[in-house]
Amino acid sequence: MGKRVVAAMSGGVDSSVAAALLKDRGFEVIGITMRIWEHSKDEDAKRVADKLGIPHYELDLRDVFKEKVITNFCEEYKDGRTPNPCIRCNKYIKFDALAKKAKELSADYMATGHYAKIEFDNKRKKYLLKKGIDTKKDQSYFLYVLTQEQLKYTLMPLGDLTKEQVRKIAKEKNLHVVNSPESQEICFIPDNNYGKFVEEHFNSSLICPGPIVNKEGKVIGEHRGIVFYTVGQRRGMGIADKKPLYVVAIDKKNNTITAGREEDLYTNELIADNMNFINIEKLETSIKAEARIRYLHQPSQATVIPLNEDKVKVKFDSPQRAVTPGQAVVFYNGEEIIGGGTIEQ
Repeated sequence: MGKRVVAAMSGGVDSSVAAALLKDRGFEVIGITMRIWEHSKDEDAKRVADKLGIPHYELDLRDVFKEKVITNFCEEYKDGRTPNPCIRCNKYIKFDALAKKAKELSADYMATGHYAKIEFDNKRKKYLLKKGIDTKKDQSYFLYVLTQEQLKYTLMPLGDLTKEQVRKIAKEKNLHVVNSPESQEICFIPDNNYGKFVEEHFNSSLICPGPIVNKEGKVIGEHRGIVFYTVGQRRGMGIADKKPLYVVAIDKKNNTITAGREEDLYTNELIADNMNFINIEKLETSIKAEARIRYLHQPSQATVIPLNEDKVKVKFDSPQRAVTPGQAVVFYNGEEIIGGGTIEQ
């Protein structure tokens, strides 16, 4: 029997094919579905595991998911920020709680269906995280939080495949999930209504209407509560004007939203904290990099300047639209991920 690997199986086509490929490579595969929310696809995952002839278990992580992901998600929106729960899920759930379970099962590795690549650089003696070859599906942005130890312990079999190839493999193996729909961005908010979700998880008295002001500070309208807004948003302003108005800033302290024009959304720099670097120990001097300020953002040339061990200033070569506090900024050197952090301002 080959080395043992615990494969995270969500019930979708990506994780199913990842498990199948690992079995083909001679690994002893154990499938585990993480129950993190009420609407899991554990039946689909179990059916795939049975088809592949591998054991399948369910791991109940609802409590830790609520503590580390959902509570933070709501708190961030309440503070006027726009969080990225997928990044926290990777950090605290998939590559922490699940990894611990894998080690309890004496697994040599854990594996996921992410579209990204992990390689070991003999010269630098470091594990590197690289973009998946499918540019439309690359998920490296969500993985910048991984440590060297986590990268060493993780396999990502889909990094060298396109989504089309993955579906083809699923079809060849007669997996019933071959045509499963793309997973939605936020798994625990099926209707995509973030504001409503946050409202339901807090005492509604904590969510108060307040003023919408223009750049000069003049009140021009009223918002429903800052949890319903994000920087760059146009809908929901409820203000008639000659030109479209956008949310350009959210002030939790004064419960105020600042509205402005499209051109007011652009900025040349940002501050980020909670840094994690993958291919370097720490940032000791300024570097040039390609920076991505949201998942579907086209990476832009920038200078990354260390402010302290946990904070950097990022200066872009050209202005960027809707830099959003709470989102991640991730730095690339070509296909390689340097690291990233959380946008503070």
